[in-house]
Amino acid sequence: MKENLLILGCFFIGIIIGISGSSPEWLQGHDLSMDILSLLIIQVGISLGASTNLHQIFRSLDLRSLLLPLFTIVGTLLFSAISVLLIHGRNLSDCLLVGSGFGYYSLSSVLIADIKSASLGAQGATELATIALLANVMREMIALFGTPALARMGGRLVPISVAGINSMDVCLPMIVRSSYKGEELVPIAVLHGIALEVSVPLLISIFG
Repeated sequence: MKENLLILGCFFIGIIIGISGSSPEWLQGHDLSMDILSLLIIQVGISLGASTNLHQIFRSLDLRSLLLPLFTIVGTLLFSAISVLLIHGRNLSDCLLVGSGFGYYSLSSVLIADIKSASLGAQGATELATIALLANVMREMIALFGTPALARMGGRLVPISVAGINSMDVCLPMIVRSSYKGEELVPIAVLHGIALEVSVPLLISIFG
């Protein structure tokens, strides 16, 4: 929870600095954001590769584990498509782009801003990227704070799906604590998060 509040705090501090116009020009460049995100992705890969439980995690997976990421993707994109009926001024492609973040607010917002800048302009692309960031932050918060209720109402796989890519890191402790024999969910949650993380840039490039 402290990490999420810290991220939100940094986000709003960034907005304030941007509005004030006091930020140096080199901080506003797209290349810097992509370089930092690339390093983060490499770090995730190193952490997974260095895990002593990686082999055990993959050996314990079954068909249900493999289908859960697919159901999460299909369900998220379905409701994202429906949202075009509720959001004025946004087309189907925009709604699907926002939904394709699956909780990965940092990577998805940067990719959306980059891809849509040609068609929407810098301001329009930034606006859509901000919507994606807020939507994905809200998804993580709902999963983080709502996991106990979600597990009781829908079963112990529901919080994993709602968490999106965060099922393998930020939301994992809460997922484990909120279900009976929750430690059995660790391999499923990790695979779910990895599958969605890989799908984010692919789907954004398709819908962009």
